[in-house]
Amino acid sequence: MRLAFLPREEKFFFLLHQSAMNIHKVAIKLQDLMEDYTNVPAKVEEIKILEEFGDEAIHQIMQALHRTFVTPLDREDIALLAERLDDVVDAIEEAARTMLEYHVEAPTQYAIEMSRVITRCGEVLEKAVGLLSARGGKLKEILPHAVELNSLENEGDQINSRAMGALFNDSNDTIFILKWRDIYSYLEDATDRAEDAANVLEAIVLKHA
Repeated sequence: MRLAFLPREEKFFFLLHQSAMNIHKVAIKLQDLMEDYTNVPAKVEEIKILEEFGDEAIHQIMQALHRTFVTPLDREDIALLAERLDDVVDAIEEAARTMLEYHVEAPTQYAIEMSRVITRCGEVLEKAVGLLSARGGKLKEILPHAVELNSLENEGDQINSRAMGALFNDSNDTIFILKWRDIYSYLEDATDRAEDAANVLEAIVLKHA
């Protein structure tokens, strides 16, 4: 991340966009893991590396907030958005790591469907956060993306509900149930945190548009 020559105001937008782009990359990696469940340790490690990249971006944002007197948006909003973006990546990484640590033999169809929803969340977040540096009325272009993220979260909830129903109704294997209960929880959490980020973005637009 080459930030030395960026104006202070642009550094925040750059780092937030880097965080959102990283979510999209991590989500794509998760979807690949689910759809092609091979070389699992290596794929999980790739996700972990991207999660650490995201942590560094958030760390730089927090450092910049402490060093900058005047920020382009309310500093509380910048910090909160950064945290919510980080939460999305953390949930994705936990889902992938848990599959490895629990020695899951193969993903379920519900997990595959959830990974596709999460990838779409990442794509929309990348677009929405990329619009933060817009001025005036163009900032309102974020709002349709926030609405879409809310819809994706609802879709994720519906998939998770079906997944949990099938888990408890179709299996008598207690260990299998416990494993997938945790994994589904992390996958749902990723979409929940994406919606949280959307809510922060919406609040920013309402303040500044």
